[in-house]
Amino acid sequence: MPNPQPRIVVLAGGVGGSKFTLGVRAALRRLEAPEATVVVNTGDDLWLSGVRLQPDVDSITYALAGVNDTVRGWGRAGDTERVNEELQAWGAGWPWFTLGDLDLGTHLARTGWLREGLTPTEVLGRMAERWPLGIRLLPMTDSEVDTHVRVEDGRRLHFQEWWTRYRAALTPTRFENPGISDATPAPGVVEAIAEADVVLLAPSNPVVSIGPILAVPGIREALRSTSARVVGVSPIIGGRVVRGMADVCLPAIGVETSAAAVARHYGARSVDGVLDAWLLAEEDAAAAPEVEAAGIRAVVAPLWMRDEDASAAIAEAALGA
Repeated sequence: MPNPQPRIVVLAGGVGGSKFTLGVRAALRRLEAPEATVVVNTGDDLWLSGVRLQPDVDSITYALAGVNDTVRGWGRAGDTERVNEELQAWGAGWPWFTLGDLDLGTHLARTGWLREGLTPTEVLGRMAERWPLGIRLLPMTDSEVDTHVRVEDGRRLHFQEWWTRYRAALTPTRFENPGISDATPAPGVVEAIAEADVVLLAPSNPVVSIGPILAVPGIREALRSTSARVVGVSPIIGGRVVRGMADVCLPAIGVETSAAAVARHYGARSVDGVLDAWLLAEEDAAAAPEVEAAGIRAVVAPLWMRDEDASAAIAEAALGA
């Protein structure tokens, strides 16, 4: 009898999560395996000018649909900003946060459906009907648990203001997701993890992308109890972040910017963590014994996601782990 094809769940957020998700889809198509389920971070979400934005959800959806702006790394390709300019003329929204016209169409559709009573899970399901994504997308929760950042001067800013307006230049002291202790996993999330053969942690920001997903009550517990192997991919290569501001976020939670330190932060399942294995970049091969000492299998592989083929090779290495 042929070997059954693996059932895969991915936890992801941000641009790194988008690129990795594309690689997972390509790898599974080569294996003729079922579509993966991707649980997406919704901590980046916000209300702005009366509409609900879901940056990570949209980044991954656009990337899978092939309509994302690969130059900017966010939004729709070929977008214009006429509506945004009009909003600014009215003094509405944030002058430092651009809403593209096509992107705003997504936000208006989402907001209308939410106002009609659909849940974020149902909205994402409806969005996925427009394009053949080849991936099942689920939000981490249907609750609103927007990420806020405490900075050194005592202010609490929405994550998008801290990152987009201040470019993470204000030293963070704490990241918070108000209401997350009362949230529950979105329908299908726990079940997908329980039924998976492999769960992959994308090379997304450990603090503001993967962190909120793991903070939803029930998700960490699902990872701890699943019979699947849980494999993480390092977002740190050669002691530096590939993209984004993980190197600013990690010190706020007492974690150094290194592949081994992030692996220890997630922890081994054998000692109440979530990882069975951890993919390290070739540049960090010397840290493999340190990861192994933490009870996590270390696997060294090329981790630069330069294109979809490279991302697929990383996904294949993670599955092989």
